[in-house]
Amino acid sequence: MSSIQEVFRCNRPDPTVFEGERISVSLEIILHVPVVVPSVAYYTRPRKLESNKKLEKACVCACTMVYNVGKFLKEWVLYHSKIGVEKFVLYDNASDDDLNNVVDELVRDGYDVKTYSWVWPQTQEAGFSHSAIYAKDSCSWMMYIDVDEFVYSPLWSKLSRPSKSLLPSMLPNPKNVQDSSLDKRHIGEITISCYEFGPSNKKSHPITGVTQGYNCRRKVENRHKSIVLLDAVDHSLRNVIHHFILKQGYKIKKVNVRDMVLNHYKFQVWSEFKAKFRRRVSAYVVDWTKELNPRSNDRTPGLGFSAVEPKDWPLKFCEVYDNGLKDLTRRWFGLKSPNRIHYRMVWQK
Repeated sequence: MSSIQEVFRCNRPDPTVFEGERISVSLEIILHVPVVVPSVAYYTRPRKLESNKKLEKACVCACTMVYNVGKFLKEWVLYHSKIGVEKFVLYDNASDDDLNNVVDELVRDGYDVKTYSWVWPQTQEAGFSHSAIYAKDSCSWMMYIDVDEFVYSPLWSKLSRPSKSLLPSMLPNPKNVQDSSLDKRHIGEITISCYEFGPSNKKSHPITGVTQGYNCRRKVENRHKSIVLLDAVDHSLRNVIHHFILKQGYKIKKVNVRDMVLNHYKFQVWSEFKAKFRRRVSAYVVDWTKELNPRSNDRTPGLGFSAVEPKDWPLKFCEVYDNGLKDLTRRWFGLKSPNRIHYRMVWQK
């Protein structure tokens, strides 16, 4: 069971030795008495993957694991495409909502969104390892964040309109030989701290979108997500969900919250949070209904071990009112009217 979160890469067997045979694949744990992990896997010859090469690499792409995020995806894609993300890679963990329809609509509108079916449980690391190979020919930097997270820089607060150069301009450029900063040229991953937003006294999903609907958060930053230079990813592909082991010679740089931060709309209205409660805590807790691993970040503070709405849920996690991204997107997208239909039409465009 411990191997469920791991990624294994093995050399392919010699095809001349096993010509025409069906080769079973298993893992052996090396102990005093070796243990073979049962497996139903069989080896197949390498398949030619869909060509993903472009005349020129995209500077920034985004990769995420998704489950039933159809209602949130459009806002996330539209916003990040405006600040410089050119390609979106989604690993679909068995969604049963209208995700495919939303993706098809985005593609028809000219957005580069690719979906992979990734139905296995607790395999986010493996999906992201796959992305590091799949996207290497078409993406320089890959941003690993979730659909309820939005990259934002306070430095953009005075801009009247978004620009596709905003996010790329904040990344190190290892190909810039004119840059005399050796440290900057060897940065292979930047990490961005998260601000966790609460329900902000909302009782139903804001039709205006999460960036307009939630504006109250916890005071202290929590965790961090990454933007990774794919050429710097170690051959082992080892990662801890949103962070990769890098090749020797590359380093990780943490970005100051004054320069860039992730607005994580984590604790939304109860109807939305409840839908993901069990999937979230079960990611690192074997039995989420029992008092196991109580200090895990995947336990919601004050919620306990069952998906029962606390009486004060709409007011929870509200320590600081933060209207930075809310005001910015309102100005960028011309969101002047409080009319809900107006907001919805703007995001659809």
